[in-house]
Amino acid sequence: MNKPLKLTKKPIELAPGSRIRRQPVPVQKAPEPPTPEREVLGGIAGITLFAVALAVLILGLSIATLFHEDPSAAARAAQFGQCYDAQGSNCVLDGDTIYVEGQKIEIAGLKAPKIQGAQCDEERTRGIDAAVRLASLLNSGKVSVGPSIREPDGQLRQKVEIGGNDVASAMIGAGVARDYGNTNGWCSQ
Repeated sequence: MNKPLKLTKKPIELAPGSRIRRQPVPVQKAPEPPTPEREVLGGIAGITLFAVALAVLILGLSIATLFHEDPSAAARAAQFGQCYDAQGSNCVLDGDTIYVEGQKIEIAGLKAPKIQGAQCDEERTRGIDAAVRLASLLNSGKVSVGPSIREPDGQLRQKVEIGGNDVASAMIGAGVARDYGNTNGWCSQ
């Protein structure tokens, strides 16, 4: 059985001006589509901005490249070239004379044909071959220069090694230089 509801409590009274319901949310108008002129101007502005950004990027990379030291340049300068066209402080003058960091070194333990002051064209040609071979040999590893040695002709020369191997022995073994015991000349007559 159902009984009628009797309220014993007093109903809540609201303050004047208060609302229980919320204000309805105002409906926003849809944005107007851009005009064709505005679309064209926006496109031109976008392309211009992209071109400026690209130019700044290229300029920045160019400056960074220009003022950046090239590691391969240092390696090229450390290599041995021929003294007549060398770009660094290391070069080969002839088959038994080199410059290491600008210091002249005469290699101990070998005699090589001369380029300057050659007795004949054959000696000059052999001297050029010896110089080219020596440059190739010196560029094949770490060069170390030893102490001075007094040679049989009375001259002080220095022992030069590539990776622990004697340069004089390698040049004599390649047939482009001779040891001091060999008194033959370089010109055939």
